[in-house]
Amino acid sequence: MKTPFNLNQFLAVFKNYNETIFPLQIVFNLAAIFIIYFAFKPNHLSGRIISGVISFLWLWMGIVYHIIFFTSINKAAFLFGALFILQGILFLFFGVFNNRYSFEFNKDKFGIVGICLMLFALVIYPLLGYTLGHQYPSSPTFGLPCPTTIFTFGLLLINSKKVPNTIFIIPIIWSVIGSIAVFQFGMIEDIGLIIGCLIAYTLSQKRNKIFIKNEKDIDYQWAPKCR
Repeated sequence: MKTPFNLNQFLAVFKNYNETIFPLQIVFNLAAIFIIYFAFKPNHLSGRIISGVISFLWLWMGIVYHIIFFTSINKAAFLFGALFILQGILFLFFGVFNNRYSFEFNKDKFGIVGICLMLFALVIYPLLGYTLGHQYPSSPTFGLPCPTTIFTFGLLLINSKKVPNTIFIIPIIWSVIGSIAVFQFGMIEDIGLIIGCLIAYTLSQKRNKIFIKNEKDIDYQWAPKCR
């Protein structure tokens, strides 16, 4: 799929965005660190708080990055923006209003891979981009779609409750779209989108099966006592 813009135009959007919203990039990175802290030190409100933060980031990306900035070179960004706004609303609905998430790091494969993906988005992604010549301000910073989507995949893996498949749909769609930059523009750091997507969704499905089995076992053990 050929994009309607070239690499210079693509990087210019990042430059314009980063220079315009500075120093909010620092705030977004601090918010990510805040999320990781609560993953290791959870409390009864941390699930709602983390959901609220990640919801805001997706709404921000949809409204500010896609609709305000990215539409200057790609009119499809209006559609992308709508999808990101919807994703932000889903996090708000499931995580804040219905408390469907409990983000807590556990020393199992889900927690370890989840934290690795989050750290990739925050540390490895920008460092890899820098070595490839994608240097600030002409580079995607945290709070922009690709690194934030990778971070989101990691976050969903440290959720200790069953994850609705609905919440994966838009991040998966963006992983496919965003990975175009890997092949067309040499944005090798965005390969983390596809890798993160495949790993996170596969592990999430395995974990959901464990939750379902445990629920059935509980129902089976409880049923005789109720007769």
